[in-house]
Amino acid sequence: MSKPKVFITRKWPESVEAKLKELYDVTLNEYDRPLSAAHFRDALQHYDAVCPTVCDSFPAEVINVPNKRCKILGNFGVGFNHIDINAAKEQGLVVTNTPGVLTESTADIAMTLLLMSARRGAEGDRLVRARQWTGWCPTHMMSSDVTGAALGLIGFGRIAQAMARKAHHGFNMKIYYFSPRAADQHVVDDLDATRCETLEELMQVSDYVSLHCPGGAETHHLINEQRLSQMKPTAHLINTARGDVVDSKALIKALKEKRIAGAGLDVYEGEPDIDEGFLSLENVSLLPHLGSATIATRTAMGEKVLENLAAFFAGQEPPDRMA
Repeated sequence: MSKPKVFITRKWPESVEAKLKELYDVTLNEYDRPLSAAHFRDALQHYDAVCPTVCDSFPAEVINVPNKRCKILGNFGVGFNHIDINAAKEQGLVVTNTPGVLTESTADIAMTLLLMSARRGAEGDRLVRARQWTGWCPTHMMSSDVTGAALGLIGFGRIAQAMARKAHHGFNMKIYYFSPRAADQHVVDDLDATRCETLEELMQVSDYVSLHCPGGAETHHLINEQRLSQMKPTAHLINTARGDVVDSKALIKALKEKRIAGAGLDVYEGEPDIDEGFLSLENVSLLPHLGSATIATRTAMGEKVLENLAAFFAGQEPPDRMA
């Protein structure tokens, strides 16, 4: 019996690729080059499984390609707003993702960005590298306190709660959150967390606002000019969720006019094409989508995809099925 044919859109950790070679008739992206819609359509026609990442776009016009052989999209990542889920359902395509394994590493990056933005870390690094630092003085690069400050979390899933634990138990931060559902009582008690009834309330009380909501139509530009105007002028915005949750133009304007103190971003609208307006600002810290970028986490993500593929090809329900 021939092995299922599997197409991997980007380079994965070596240990995971080695297992893929053992289990499947696999085609790897050895040079790790971004692929086009034409490549994806061709893969859907010639492979039993296609495994995209969050940087690969699978809209309806790709998914609806005729003479499709593919039966499962084994997504390498938690987010799936780059895949048209409704089109996949209509076409009978199973879609899986990789939840759970990247919680702590992404929360670490959110805390990293919070600290970088609060203490002007990226700005200080640039100053030293440019040999413009002239030495310590009492009023140089004054910044914001983190310990004891108020952290507002938009969304309160696994990553948000992991960040809240680090912030509350590590920095004695006061935790506020906005979520459609109240958190479990044991979580609330552990974090001494307060649920805000409205997003506006959270924006107004928080010294730091961190985004942990999914991407998609419902949250597109959730953080816009109006919402940014509700933040304290001393507050910072942190985004490790999805780029399109934030209106880039509105954020750039707010940062430029000092209507908020700073921002820390790991994700962007239309990435990797970042709005040029961010690049000239001193009060924004920019990372290249590093949320899950640890060796252990990315390997675990690959293992999750392998588990989903194994279940599917064995005729079982994949453990992380999204559609």
